[in-house]
Formats: sequence, structure tokens, C-alpha cells
Amino acid sequence: MAYQIDKYNKEFLTLVEDGTIDQTTDLKFIGKNYAGYGEIQNENFLFLLENFAGANPPPKKITGQIWFDTANRKLKFWDGSNWRNTGGAAVAGTSPSGLTEGDFWWDSANEQLKAWNGTEFILVGPQSAGSGLTQMQSRQIVDNSQQAKSVILSIVDEEVVAIISPVTFTIDSTDPDNAIDGFSYVRQGITLKNTSTLGVTTTNHRFWGTAETAKGLVVDGSILTGNDFLTASDLDFSNSDADIAFSDAGFSIGADKDFKIYIDGNNNTVLDHQTGTSNEIIFKVNNATGDNVQAAKVNYQGIIPGADNLYDLGSTSFKWNTIYANTFAGSSAKADSLLVGSDYRTASASAFINTIAARDANGDITARFFKGTATQAQYADLAEKYSTAEELPVGTAVAVCGHPDHEVEPADVSQMCIGVVSAEPAYMMNSEAEGQYIGLKGRVPVRVKGPVSKGMAVYAWKDGVCTTIASNGLVGIALESNDSEEEKLVECVLKV
Repeated sequence: MAYQIDKYNKEFLTLVEDGTIDQTTDLKFIGKNYAGYGEIQNENFLFLLENFAGANPPPKKITGQIWFDTANRKLKFWDGSNWRNTGGAAVAGTSPSGLTEGDFWWDSANEQLKAWNGTEFILVGPQSAGSGLTQMQSRQIVDNSQQAKSVILSIVDEEVVAIISPVTFTIDSTDPDNAIDGFSYVRQGITLKNTSTLGVTTTNHRFWGTAETAKGLVVDGSILTGNDFLTASDLDFSNSDADIAFSDAGFSIGADKDFKIYIDGNNNTVLDHQTGTSNEIIFKVNNATGDNVQAAKVNYQGIIPGADNLYDLGSTSFKWNTIYANTFAGSSAKADSLLVGSDYRTASASAFINTIAARDANGDITARFFKGTATQAQYADLAEKYSTAEELPVGTAVAVCGHPDHEVEPADVSQMCIGVVSAEPAYMMNSEAEGQYIGLKGRVPVRVKGPVSKGMAVYAWKDGVCTTIASNGLVGIALESNDSEEEKLVECVLKV
């Protein structure tokens, strides 16, 4: 007669017929009167004893069944949907599924332990995996007297950036396993990497943020405390022992450091307004009524009074000894005579002896004789302006033309030359007229083509250029020699 197999919760599992083997599960159920049942019965006990040990999960698992995963050496159970570890953490390179809240997963790809909160995995640690360790690490360090000191290392990507210690000590750096890169002396409290015994950090490791108080500052090897500093509310320099000094570089005033006081390379004291353009340095004082007024100012043009026609330079009681200047513009109370030699002389519009010549009402100056050089004639020729069709080169010989719009043109061999375009005339006639200065007399450079010897006559030839070939257009006599066949300027005495 067949019999029914029910689960522990009374749920029907299977019906085992007489003389048969039921293989609904990973354990075989033996029917009545089945011959040779002993081996099957003993194997069932063995499977239970070893928890179905194997590299592959049992194929006919049921809820609550236990399996020993020999590949990962983990004891697991079937929860109706997934095989789950009975203890420890799930090990996988990717996030496993089927975990319940509180289960652990060892992320073998990143070497991190994570916990499932029912929605996502939360990192337990370490915060940075692999070679880039990032964590606060408790550790003992041996000092230079071989005493172990308990500290906390602040590690970021394998770099110790700070050490927290309850005591001050020097690290025994002779032991490589005990040495810490960037640290030799540890202070009580927090010590940053590359910080000397004076508390000066040589690298860019810094405390960033607002500190409520600071005990002192290290300056040139000394620790300065609050008594060594001035504050905005207490700028008192009256202490007779105070030594207030600045380097030759001086100091600046203003939000933009507009005004600077310093010592220059010649050991001079300099007041320097060095920002912007057209700067001014203004001097203000209180007047007799207590009003603050601008007495004077200095700008790039010089020293200027604070107001027009109001302030004096010196006084009746305090005079300047001597004032030197190239030019004096303004009224002088005592400029009624001029010292000439040992005599003071006054001015006169008449030709009186021992007076200074002055212009009369017509602007004329009267004198008996004028001795000296009236005009310094630096150049050599007498020139007058004549109009031309275009700007002609210096040294061009010209002749009168018949064109109604201009007066002269470059001379040819058949024309009568009247002069040469001047380079630097000594005396210039008709200076207000339009045109170019044409040298009429004197010595001027002349455009000459072909060899020429000093003393030879030069004649108009073509387009204002001269030659030594004789014609009616005599221009001048050469004052120098030149063997060049090309056109050049030759200084000549004009004979036009």
C-alpha cells in the first residue's frame, strides 16, 4: 500500500508507491517491499551527514535544505529562492542577489566588506581599497628612547598626512619599519607631515578653516605671543623700548597699496604714489580757524599750491636764501633792476647809456649799435620758395615752366636753370608762400650723373639731373670730385 510524505509544516510533498524509489528530492524515499533498500537508506544518512558536500548545488533542493559548497568551503542553505551562507560573508567580484537586511558581502574585486540594508550595499571598510589605503589607523610608534607611543595615523591614499598623539616625542627613524615618511618629531596634539620642531610646515600641508584662538606664531625661530602684536584697537607705539623698523622696501598704505614709503638705491627716502595715472600727493593742515585745508600738492608736473593765489613760499620772517630756476613767471616785488656785472641797471626804451634795452609802444628796440652775431648762418645757400607740380628731390635743377598751376619744373638741357632744390637753406625768402625752397646763391648739393672733378662746371641735362657736358643751362661749379657713373649729390657753387 502507498504512503504519503509531508513536509514539517504538513504541506504535501510526494506519494511513494509500493516497491518503488521516489526521487522527488535529493534524498530517495523507499516504497514498501522494495528489495535492496539498505544501500539507499545508508546513502541518505551519508548525504545528511556531509550536507550534500560538493562543488555544485543539489539539483532538487527544497526550502531549508543545507549544502556544503566545497568550491568556496561555505555552508549554505536554500531559502526557497537562493543559496545563502549560514555564516561569514558572501564572496563575489560583483554584488550578489538574494541577501536579506544585515547580510555581509566581501567584494573580492575591490577588497571591501559591505552590508545589505534592504535597499543597497553600505561600505563597512576599508574606505579605499587595494594599494591606496585611506583610513584613521591606531598604531604604536617607538621613540628615540625605545618607548612605545600610542598614536592615530591619518592616512590618505597610503600617505600619512597627520599624526594625533597625547604626548610629544621624537620618532626612532633608524628602524625602517618604525620610520614614517615626513615625520621625525611629533607634538602633543596634531602634527602635520613635514613639520619641523619649531612648528613650521615646509610643504603645502595646512590646517584650513577658522581657528578660534592661536597661542602664538613662529617668526625667525622664535614663538611670538599676543603681547608681541599690535591690534586694530590698540596701535600704541608710545613704549620707549619699542623698536619699530621696516626694511628699505618700506611699507604701503591703502587697500590697493597706492602709496608707498621706502628707501631707494641711493639711500634716499621716497614718497611714491605708484598706482594709476596723474597721481597727486596732497598736504593738508589746519588753518588759524581750525579748518583742515589743502596747503600744497605734488604731481608729475611739480609742486602746486593748494589754492590759486592764496599761499606763500616763505614769509617775511622766514625767507628762502636763494631760489634757483631757469624761468620765473609772475610778479616780483623787487625786480625793478637787473644786476649787470657789479651794477644794477634799469630798463629804457631809449638809447641811454648803461640801461637795459626795452621795447617801446610800437614794439621796437632802439640802440646805437648792435655788436655780435645777429644770425647764426649754419647753412650755406640763399633760397626762395617756388611752387612745383610735385615734391622734387633735393639737388634737382629747376627752370621756369609755362604751366599755369606751378612756377618751376625739373630743368632739361635746352632750358635756362634758375636754381636747385635746397637741402638746408641758410636764408629763406617768401617763407609764407606755397612751394619748395629753391637755392639761388651759395653752395648746395646738386644731382649729377657721371664722373665730375672739383672745379668743373655742371649743366642742366635731363629731368633736373646735371652733367659736365657743356650747354646753355649752366648750374654751378663742383666743389668736390666723384668718379661714380651713377647719379649722386655733388656739392657745387651755384652760378645761375
